[in-house]
Amino acid sequence: MRKILSYFYPITQKIETVQNGIVEITYYNGKKMLNSAHANYSYDSLQRILKYGLTKVDLKQVNAILLLGLGGGSVIQTLRKDFNYTKNITAIEIDSTIISIAATEFQVFPSDKMEIIHADAFQYVNSTSRKFDLIIVDLFIDDTVPDAFYSRQFWFSIVSLMNINGAFIFNAALATKVSKEFLEMLQTFSTEITISFFDNVYETNSIIVGQKRS
Repeated sequence: MRKILSYFYPITQKIETVQNGIVEITYYNGKKMLNSAHANYSYDSLQRILKYGLTKVDLKQVNAILLLGLGGGSVIQTLRKDFNYTKNITAIEIDSTIISIAATEFQVFPSDKMEIIHADAFQYVNSTSRKFDLIIVDLFIDDTVPDAFYSRQFWFSIVSLMNINGAFIFNAALATKVSKEFLEMLQTFSTEITISFFDNVYETNSIIVGQKRS
C-alpha cells in the first residue's frame, strides 16, 4: 500500500540510530530509499554515484571486496544485479541500527558470500590482516565524510590491504571538500597507486579511483 500511495506523495518513516542521528526511510514514486537529514544514504543518487565508480574497475579480476560503510546496502544490490558479481563481499558498518535497517527494509543479510561486521571502519582497517581486490570507501555521517577518513594513516592502511592489481573507490563527498593537500597525499603512494579523480559525478559527489600496480 505504501508503494502505491508513494506515487501520489512521499511517505516517510523516521528512525533514530546510534551513530547517524535521525534517518528516514522514504517511499517516493514507488521506490524505497534511505536518507539522512541532508543526504541520500542508499537507493537513489548514492547508488548512481557508486555505480559510476564501479564502471572504472575490472570486476572480472575481483575475488574479494571490502565495503566500508554498509548503509542500506544499495551498492551490494548494484554489484549483484547490475554487474552480476557473485563473489565475496565483506561490509563494515559502525551503526548497529543501520545494519538492522539494511536487513528489515532492504533484505540485505549475511550469507556465504556476504559478511557483515559491526565495527568502526578506521579501527578495522588498522587491525585486520586480510587482503582485498577492491575496497569501496563510502563513509558518511549525514553529508560529511569524517576527517579521520581523509588521514594519511587511514589511506596507508587501505593501500596495505589491497592485493597486487587491486583497486579502491572513494566516495569523497562534495568536490569542494576534496582538498589539494588530500589529493597530493594520495599521490605520494604513486609508486604503487595510479589515482583517477572524477569531479562532480552527476552534479553531486566526487569519486576517486585508485589502482595498485604490480
